[in-house]
Amino acid sequence: MKRYLNLFDLSQKVNYKNELLSGLTVALALVPEAVAFAMIAGLSPLTGLYAAFVMGLVTSVFGGRPGMISGATGAVAVVLVTLVQSHGVEYVFATVILAGLLQLSAGFLRLGKLIRLVPHPVIFGFVNGLAIIIFMSQLDQFKDASGQWLTGTALYSLLGLVFLTMLIIYGMPKLTKVIPASLTAILVVFALVVGFEIDTKTVGDMASIEGSFPPFHLPAIPFNLESLQVIFPYAAIVAGVGLIESLLTMNIVDEITESRGRGNKEAVAQGAANILSGLFSGMGGCAMIGQSLINVSNGARARLSGIVASVMLLIFVMFGSSLIEKVPMAALTGLMIMVAIGTFEWASLRTFRRMPKSDIFVMLTVTLVTAVLHNLALAVLVGVIIAALVFAWDNAKRIRARKRIDADGIKHYEIYGPLFFGSVTAFNEKFDVLNDPDEVIIDFEESRVVDMSAIEALNKITERYLKLGKKVHLKHLSPDCRQLLKNAEAIIDVNVLEDPTYKVVVDKV
Repeated sequence: MKRYLNLFDLSQKVNYKNELLSGLTVALALVPEAVAFAMIAGLSPLTGLYAAFVMGLVTSVFGGRPGMISGATGAVAVVLVTLVQSHGVEYVFATVILAGLLQLSAGFLRLGKLIRLVPHPVIFGFVNGLAIIIFMSQLDQFKDASGQWLTGTALYSLLGLVFLTMLIIYGMPKLTKVIPASLTAILVVFALVVGFEIDTKTVGDMASIEGSFPPFHLPAIPFNLESLQVIFPYAAIVAGVGLIESLLTMNIVDEITESRGRGNKEAVAQGAANILSGLFSGMGGCAMIGQSLINVSNGARARLSGIVASVMLLIFVMFGSSLIEKVPMAALTGLMIMVAIGTFEWASLRTFRRMPKSDIFVMLTVTLVTAVLHNLALAVLVGVIIAALVFAWDNAKRIRARKRIDADGIKHYEIYGPLFFGSVTAFNEKFDVLNDPDEVIIDFEESRVVDMSAIEALNKITERYLKLGKKVHLKHLSPDCRQLLKNAEAIIDVNVLEDPTYKVVVDKV
């Protein structure tokens, strides 16, 4: 019978076995990732490992998405490369702390809800691009120290161990779920390599992970405006990239677990984690989609797994480095390839013939930008901009006007569709000012005045009628539209015909 414990979240049941074993598996997978990302940024391996420990622990305890794993990431590493080269590691620590402060501000200002503006095709593209990145990054394990592809026995041994890992991860859940398949695969491959003395790459071949408890360290940089000018652009990018990747990862975990995380709480936790990471000699980071998927696929649903993962990672660094350095990279490579396969949204391929072409274009664009440039924030931003422009274009074409002349000789223009910057040209083309009768009613019952361009369009059309001595009534303007017109009086000359407030007639009938 399963035993449960409420830990840090009274609404979340924690399964001891799943959480502990999944946390151990994630910790093993975090080691090479943290080392690799630190080396990408030009930093020492311990800088990445310390970041993974601090980020993982803080966000697991205080974050808005139980079960999600945070640590040192490639997205942050790529941003910091130039700063490391130009100013050194101390400026990196200061940058990470400032990025954390920016993320804290975003959380307190409740900006996490802005993730709702990311369309589903953008999320599909982001996930697919990330899956490609995860897969392509594993190919480096098939190269030797000089960068040449492995051949002969070395290649066949590595391939065999990788495929064995993938086979265990794929097949074991069909037989039993008592122990996480990914942990079983790592242990089996480790036992084979040690028992048969197979010559293959290990974690220790990347770098030594031996270290102590993360030392507290204030960044040794001048605290002046010049330093702020150096680190602020990097901090802003790190903060933005970290929040985007974390909130999108949270959405993906939400879908898998059929629950809902708290974006603003996660933003605050990410900020606090980055501040502490910078103070404890870490390179900072954000949520990690690969490790998060490993965690939830193992059945972890609460905070305990992330806490176990971060604590075990620190134990590896302080006490178990000699053992962990013997773990075959083949096992971790096979695990990450399976993560890549599981991450890719294969269902998105079925949308090609069923979804609008614009959505398919957005999805492919985000996938390519993510996979080619490895810039997740840029990819999401590009996708959102394209989707917004497509939406604006589609709505600009939807504005229509039904025209009729009533028994009193008054011409009615019944507008439907939003009036905004994209539709004002089509709106102006609907009117026949010269040939219209002396009195005209423009009915907005099925329309809305949205922005300044729309107000200016109303101003211009009433002005054209006024010059010809004709009277215009605006009918069924909603309260928000009337307020918009009233607010615009200070900067735009809204024509007055009869109404003392707006200089246009507003009929409430």
